[in-house]
Amino acid sequence: MGRLCETEGLTEEQTEIIKAVRTFVDEKILPVATELEHADEYPQEIVDGLKELGIFGLMIPEEYDGLGESLLTYALCVEEIARGWMSVSGVINTHFIVAYMLMKHGTEEQKKKYLPKMATGEIRGSFSMSEPGLGSDVSAIKTKAVKNDDGGYTIDGQKMWLTNGGTSNLIAVLVKTDEGADSVYRNMTTFLVEKESGFGETAQGLTIPGKIDKMGYKGVDTTEAVFEGHQVSAEQVLGGEPGKGFYQMMDGVEVGRVNVAARACGIALRAFELAIAYAQQRETFGKQIADHQAILFRLAEMATKVEASHAMMVKAARLKDSGKRMDVEAGMAKMLAAEYCNEVVQDSFRIHGGYGYSKEYEIERLYREAAFMLIGEGTSDIQKMIIGRSLLKDYKLKA
Repeated sequence: MGRLCETEGLTEEQTEIIKAVRTFVDEKILPVATELEHADEYPQEIVDGLKELGIFGLMIPEEYDGLGESLLTYALCVEEIARGWMSVSGVINTHFIVAYMLMKHGTEEQKKKYLPKMATGEIRGSFSMSEPGLGSDVSAIKTKAVKNDDGGYTIDGQKMWLTNGGTSNLIAVLVKTDEGADSVYRNMTTFLVEKESGFGETAQGLTIPGKIDKMGYKGVDTTEAVFEGHQVSAEQVLGGEPGKGFYQMMDGVEVGRVNVAARACGIALRAFELAIAYAQQRETFGKQIADHQAILFRLAEMATKVEASHAMMVKAARLKDSGKRMDVEAGMAKMLAAEYCNEVVQDSFRIHGGYGYSKEYEIERLYREAAFMLIGEGTSDIQKMIIGRSLLKDYKLKA
């Protein structure tokens, strides 16, 4: 079978891009990932290398100086990057979501202003829905934008869990407005908020307090954002029309779920690689542990889960690229990949035995990173609700 997670039907260009990313991961990420992760150090040299590869503009159309590649190509690159270090894939994930939202929903002026610089990584994106008092219930957002007499807006409130919150200089932020329809989901607006990169007061009325200390997913900066009378112009409303923010964000999160599925696939693949290598090196009772039936069966189950997750992720990406609806498939891909990722990592951890608990071994890092896959871009329970409700519509019994 060879290497797991190979994808059929790719173009020569796609194959070359993925090969280049895989080489970059093997040479530039894997050798330093654990050291940087333990130090919670931002991987600036790695990010600079990804800029040179064109990863920040991978899906941005050529007319805006990007590579114009598909979601599938992007997801397969993310899988490779997460195999090296999941945090690095997080550096580009929110940037990609903001770029995607601009491509699909931005005005032509907004596209021309931001996308060319996003393609080079000069402008780095982050996005924000969550707040300290809410998680999956987006309708409970309290951060609010009030329209001023001059046509601009004043934003007040506190946002939570911004990946790239410090390093980014453009935030797509979802807030409540008094404009739009009566429905709670039609009175939200996405604003494109410009700021300086860094921490503290990065724009007048906008403070990024500092990095949130996390169990895993280290290196990448995860922050809060505090808005206190922050002024934005009407031109910073994504798409130019208030009240469309919820649907714009959900479109972005949908492709973000494919991204998280790809990240989970990458972590699981690396955990399997570590397990099967260790199982052939470690000996007990006079033979390598890979020859013990219990270990052999575990490896077989792990490989099957890795392949199944990859296949579901690829299907969801290809559906999105074809222009078809894929909310169910994206939810399935994210749920399956996240759950299987955690199971594969735990099995790899068990195969490593006591050494897996040591910070000298890479599996210790993967063990902490895998947990984030269960909650990123919506928990498994949220995915089940999305999937289940859609299935009831598709299979509705006739009276």
